Amino acid sequence: MLEEKIERVYDILRDKTVVVAFSGGVDSSTIALLAKDVAKKVLAITANSQTVPLGEIEDAKRIAEEMGITHIIIEVDELAHPEFAKNPENRCYYCKKALFEVLSEFRAQEGADLIIDGTNASELKEHRPGYVALKELGIRSPLAEAGITKPEIRQIAQSRGFSFANKPPLACLSSRIPYGQIITEEKIFRVGKAEKFVREVLKDVRVLRVRDYDDFAKIEIGHNEFDKLFDNETINKIVTHLKDLGYKHVYLDLEGYKPMVPQKWKQK
Repeated sequence: MLEEKIERVYDILRDKTVVVAFSGGVDSSTIALLAKDVAKKVLAITANSQTVPLGEIEDAKRIAEEMGITHIIIEVDELAHPEFAKNPENRCYYCKKALFEVLSEFRAQEGADLIIDGTNASELKEHRPGYVALKELGIRSPLAEAGITKPEIRQIAQSRGFSFANKPPLACLSSRIPYGQIITEEKIFRVGKAEKFVREVLKDVRVLRVRDYDDFAKIEIGHNEFDKLFDNETINKIVTHLKDLGYKHVYLDLEGYKPMVPQKWKQK
C-alpha cells in the first residue's frame, strides 16, 4: 500500500526540475529524498527569517548534506507584512503566501518545473490556513496528494536510515505567541532564546514549546517527559534565566504540549 503511494509521488516528480520548500523537518526532508530518486534536478530551499527556531538553519544544512542534495538559503522577512504581524488566526496564510511568492520568483529564474512542499495527508485534517495559500499559488504537495500520512513518512525515512526519521515537529516561533497579540522582532527573539535555553537544560527533551504571554512564559513539554523537569536545580536554572530575559513569571502547563489552534477549530 505504501509503495503504491510512493509511486504516485514519483509520477508527480519524475524527470522534473523541482524546487523543494525545505525546513529540514521530517516531512520536507522525506519529500526531498523521494524527489531525488526520480527528479531531473532537486533544489532544496530553506527560508531564513526571524521566526526560524535557533539552530534549525544549521540543522537543515546538515540534513541536506546528508542526503546529497543542492541546498540554498534565502532570506524572508515575514514581519514586513502587516497582516502577519497582527497575528490573526489565519496567520500562517500570510506567512506561507510571503514565502512561496519568493519561491515562485526563484522557480521562474531557475526555469524549474514545479515547487513542492512537505504537507502530508494527516495535516489536511488539522488547522492549516497556510495550505490555502499554497493552493492559490499552484504549489504541489505530493505527500498529501498521494495520501501519505505522518507515520508513513517516518517509516520511509527510517527505512532509508536517515537521521531525521525521528525528528520531532517544530513550528516557527510565531506559533509561541497567542493569536491576536502583535508579533514583534523583540518577542520572537526573546521566546527563541528562552526555548533554546530550556532545551539545552533539559537536554534530550523531544517536545518543547515556550509560549510568550508578555509578562509570563508558559512551558509545555511532552506528556511523557515531565520527569525531566521535576528537580529544584533544573527548575531554578530555567526560572532564573527566563526572568533575566524579561518574563515576570514562569509557568509549567500540567496538561503538557498541545498545538495552539483557534477556539472555533477546537469545537469542530
